[in-house]
Amino acid sequence: FEDQTLRDGLQNESRLLTLEEKLEIARLLVAVGVRRLQVGSFVNPRRVPQMRQTDELASLVLGKLPNLLCTALVLNGRGLERAIRCGLRHLSLSVSLSDGHSHRNAGCAAGEALERMVVLVRQATGQGIAVRAGLQCAFGGGEGDPVPWRRVVAAAGQLAAAGAREINLADTAGVASADDIVHLVTRVREAIPAAEMSLHLHGQRGRGLVNLEAGYRAGVHLFDVTLGGLGGCPFLSGAVGNIALEAAVAL
Repeated sequence: FEDQTLRDGLQNESRLLTLEEKLEIARLLVAVGVRRLQVGSFVNPRRVPQMRQTDELASLVLGKLPNLLCTALVLNGRGLERAIRCGLRHLSLSVSLSDGHSHRNAGCAAGEALERMVVLVRQATGQGIAVRAGLQCAFGGGEGDPVPWRRVVAAAGQLAAAGAREINLADTAGVASADDIVHLVTRVREAIPAAEMSLHLHGQRGRGLVNLEAGYRAGVHLFDVTLGGLGGCPFLSGAVGNIALEAAVAL
């Protein structure tokens, strides 16, 4: 599992946690066995205030918590520069395949955002950083906003060719069924057999766990989780609920 409590889990919370509180959450997660942790996102803190301390937190976690794969989310060039200055050697570079969501999240259409992200992946891998390429809204951007599977496969191929070692398919809107998961995972694995795959699943009322199991049976062995299923996308109405770490472990 990759625990994203400190990023996706907290980004919608109204009370701003202190740097010390976030570091304590990281310490406790490591104490119970988490070995891969996303500490935050390098975004504009005016848009996502909870992420205002990502630079400091990343540096502290790298210095205080050994034997941990510490990573963070990057959406643009300025974020990549900040992440590199912190000393992070693994990053998630993520782009939306839904035009509507991409405009809200990145300020441009999905095609333009993908072109920019391909460049950023090359820049990061050129500096020896391991990159996970995230495809947001891989299963659709919500009602009336489908994303064809061939678009997902093509985008995954571009990002893998740019140097991404891992492809992360995100059900950002929480719309995927178990059959959707199996179909898209199978198509991407057929097109890019060398890439590791992971899933980021939203969805309430147990849907996320059902989709996790479907993904596992389709050959995915890495999943994003948060404590208690906290979080969701602030730029998509109704996109709430992650896979709960404790429920995923039990499953």
